Amino acid sequence: VQLQASGGGLVQAGGSLRLSCAASGDNFRTYNVGWFRQAQGKQRDFVGVIARAGGSTRYADSVKGRFAISRDNAKNTVYLQMNSLEPEDTAVYYCAATRVIWGATMRGEHYNYWGQGTEVTVSS
Repeated sequence: VQLQASGGGLVQAGGSLRLSCAASGDNFRTYNVGWFRQAQGKQRDFVGVIARAGGSTRYADSVKGRFAISRDNAKNTVYLQMNSLEPEDTAVYYCAATRVIWGATMRGEHYNYWGQGTEVTVSS
């Protein structure tokens, strides 16, 4: 599976962005897809994940209620809708795919495939 993240940019605090993660390859629908972010000088953090069939999602506490993940398996694409953005959301955002059990999907080391990252900058 090859992943390509897009949709990043510069936005003012309180604004919104939608990131996309387009996948190529077979059986995309068999992968859980997660979003992670890494701010400059900091470790990579889990943002959220969506299950294979799209029925379940889970989010980091820092984005819960503001971010939402969805997927369109017919288009091999996963979306990260980000609302009420804060300067603390500034980071490079990565999508990644895994077949690991749902309980382990918050940990980046369980992901086999990663996109190249898209940069999000939130100005105050």
